[in-house]
Amino acid sequence: MNATPAFDTRQLDQLAHRRARAKLGWYLHAAVYAVVNAGLIALSLASGRHWAMFPLLGWGLGLFFHGLAVWAFAPGSPLMGRMVERERERLQDRTGRR
Repeated sequence: MNATPAFDTRQLDQLAHRRARAKLGWYLHAAVYAVVNAGLIALSLASGRHWAMFPLLGWGLGLFFHGLAVWAFAPGSPLMGRMVERERERLQDRTGRR
């Protein structure tokens, strides 16, 4: 069974643009994360305290979930396609349609 739905050229182009924008957004998020946290680490070390790990970990968790949304669960991703196909099969089995 093929987990990827059939798309016409226009739909495929729209999905490709949507996914490219999402990935670009994640790259921007990661770059801002790196720059801001480098500054916070520098301030933390200059003050002699180690408080920078708290925003680093909290924001890092947000970046991680953003990455999951973009890379693993985005529309058109292989994982999402397999999950949709599995749900479609379960619903068809339940209703008796094939």
